[in-house]
Amino acid sequence: MSEFKINSAKKLTISAMVIALYVIIMYVTESFAFGAVQVRIATALYSLSYFFPFLVLPLGLANLLSNILGGMGMVDMLGGCGVGIITSFCVYMVRKAKLPFFLAAVPIVLGPGLIVPIWLTYFTGVPYPMLALSLCLGQIAPAILGAAAVKVLETRKEIVNIK
Repeated sequence: MSEFKINSAKKLTISAMVIALYVIIMYVTESFAFGAVQVRIATALYSLSYFFPFLVLPLGLANLLSNILGGMGMVDMLGGCGVGIITSFCVYMVRKAKLPFFLAAVPIVLGPGLIVPIWLTYFTGVPYPMLALSLCLGQIAPAILGAAAVKVLETRKEIVNIK
């Protein structure tokens, strides 16, 4: 199937739907998304930027909005936004570099797992290595889910051939 362009209104609509979905998933999974081992199922949505790079910024904004639920304040919200942007951009770069699809899981684990502890160490007093290990472990399930989503979407050429 040939590629076709998606107009700005559709990109805005898709972006709003992804932001809403991210926040809803975070709300539903709040009980284990903000704990010692943060399992943030919503971060699996970063995998959508593999095919849709226009979602990089909206995914960062979604993380910012969802961090209101965590209660750690503006630093966590802005930091989460940055992590969302960096992580989803790295997922997109996996595709752009023509790397195997399953490598999209790597930024989903390492982005939040290695960056978020930078400020959480300050808030919690827990040493960085312990927080990083804990957060990386919590990101394994969302990363696998994200890579699986990439594989499924790859088989749906009518969906992913949007420019």
